[in-house]
Amino acid sequence: MKKQAMCRSIISALVLVLLILPASAQEIQHSHDKESIVKAFEKDSYSPYAGRNFPTQVFFGDTHLHTAISGDAFGFGNKLTDVDALRFARGEEITSAGGIRIKLSRPLDFLVVADHAEAYGSMIAVYAGDQSLLRNPVVKRWNEMLHAGGEESFAAVMEMIQSVADGSIPPELLDKKFFRTVWEKHTKVADEYDEPGKFTSFQGYEWSSHPGGDNLHRVVIFRDKADRVNQIVPFSAFDSVNPEDLWTWLQAYEDNTGGSVLAIPHNGNLSSGKMFDLQTLNGNQLTKSYAESRMRWEPLYEATQIKGDGEAHPFLSPNDEFADYETWDKGNMNLSVLKKDLTESDRRSMLNGEYARSGLRRGLQLADQLGANPFKFGMIGSTDSHTSLATAAEENFFGKHSGKEPTPHRWSHPIFDFNGVQILGWKQAASGYAAVWATENTREAIFDAMQRKETYATTGSRMTVRFFGGWDFEAEDANTRLPADVGYRKGVPMGGDLTDAPEGKSITFLVGALKDPINGNLDRIQIVKGWLAEDGQTREKVYNVVWGDADRRSLGTDGKLPAVGNTVDVASATWTNTIGDSELITVWEDPDFDPDEPAFYYARVIEIPTPRWTAYDALRFGIQMGDEVPMSTQERAYSSPIWYTPGN
Repeated sequence: MKKQAMCRSIISALVLVLLILPASAQEIQHSHDKESIVKAFEKDSYSPYAGRNFPTQVFFGDTHLHTAISGDAFGFGNKLTDVDALRFARGEEITSAGGIRIKLSRPLDFLVVADHAEAYGSMIAVYAGDQSLLRNPVVKRWNEMLHAGGEESFAAVMEMIQSVADGSIPPELLDKKFFRTVWEKHTKVADEYDEPGKFTSFQGYEWSSHPGGDNLHRVVIFRDKADRVNQIVPFSAFDSVNPEDLWTWLQAYEDNTGGSVLAIPHNGNLSSGKMFDLQTLNGNQLTKSYAESRMRWEPLYEATQIKGDGEAHPFLSPNDEFADYETWDKGNMNLSVLKKDLTESDRRSMLNGEYARSGLRRGLQLADQLGANPFKFGMIGSTDSHTSLATAAEENFFGKHSGKEPTPHRWSHPIFDFNGVQILGWKQAASGYAAVWATENTREAIFDAMQRKETYATTGSRMTVRFFGGWDFEAEDANTRLPADVGYRKGVPMGGDLTDAPEGKSITFLVGALKDPINGNLDRIQIVKGWLAEDGQTREKVYNVVWGDADRRSLGTDGKLPAVGNTVDVASATWTNTIGDSELITVWEDPDFDPDEPAFYYARVIEIPTPRWTAYDALRFGIQMGDEVPMSTQERAYSSPIWYTPGN
């Protein structure tokens, strides 16, 4: 730590500790039972670890992966199934849809195969010539076109996707009996590949609502096994495009089966401002009931993925030099609404409804007005890959869909092409993963950690991040061999709540990170604060709290930190870890804390520059890309927030 330089021996211990880090008293809510935690530490036992029950491990996974079961994935050439996806995530080497051998650098800990509920499995069945479907002449024609290949096959795919979008899909493909057959085949696979303690395979799917082209998609994840989830067929956008109806269905699922379920929204950046809107989809005012329902069913937000990063936007956060990261902001899902056509005022209003940080800020205002916060969410990342390959590594990037697997030309070919507007392949982000602090690698433990928001998002790096808030953290707490012991005993972890500041005390945080062992060093840790001021408006500020190379870098009077530097050699797609630090930890006290102002805080951990996937493509294919194409990136992690609420 370079506050840190004085404690190299302690840091070595910290490396070990954060890997086996004392895991949290949270099998339940974040309102930790403080009495039992303190009692555990004060017990009369020789072993200092006896009785501890809080999370000691962080598990990395992908909650948003598509296979050939999704019509669009199959249509763009992916023939790999959920079995292939699970084998790959567990660390096996497989062959991609394009015929390339591929393997992860390290296995993942968990996976959610989240195929679109709309026309679930229908493209495979049409291609296979399912006789119950071919009775419809349109389906029969599609089958023939798919087998003809070339332009005819592509035209069939486009027709099928359009039929899903406009509701003209043949009724045979909406048949509940057909849907149930395909669904139960998938749930059987998910259970077969679930291996408690080693690898978790969740039951799940994606509800794909995009009214008018505005993305409102949610991934639905079950805590349960097939015996429960087979009592339903997934609720789809054909049933309703309104998230409130999805929440009603989720409640009915729990009531009728005794199971547990949650939903995770994503890609607010393609929602035309509707993801964190100040009104309902029907145009009604938000109510306390709406806020409580959303908070209940959607504890997390997917803040980063292939279709752009969703933490912050430079237009909304002009003083944040890291806000413009893998930004997609041309328009909505089908590019029918273009931001370049908006006035500055309308653009600002739209963007405020699209990004996590502005959503969190709006949540503070709404909590004050409604008595409940609809946008009280933790953060994760995931891929949204449609290749069956849950890979988010820059050097191992296989694109959004199978048509964007590694080739010399994928960087310059469109990934989106609607209404004469294109988004080119190089705009794809090799992102991201969900990191979850859970007591064990099981469906139950990981799901429970998601519900309590003890999670963070990464853009693909597997760095380890801890973040605790409380009233009594002291500088020496950063030097302990067991920082998580201190964190859980003195405060709450990421995703938690603090209320009613003690008289004369300011809020304090213990925050630490370890680099991914095979990635770049750490540049800095920042704490992002948002608060509701006395005038009823929200504000934000980014604080640099601890950084690498502290012997040569210091904060300016404006709180800014000089850039860490850049060792990336684009020609060889390499870098050196001669800058930055391998671990960072500190205790930080908010110098601007006001006990009367509601606030949220989250940690953002930034790596040093490393080669972007485009640099690896340029090297491996011997090509030159345009000057507009970035060749390096700074991977990052976003913790779930900790909220502060004043007492009455």
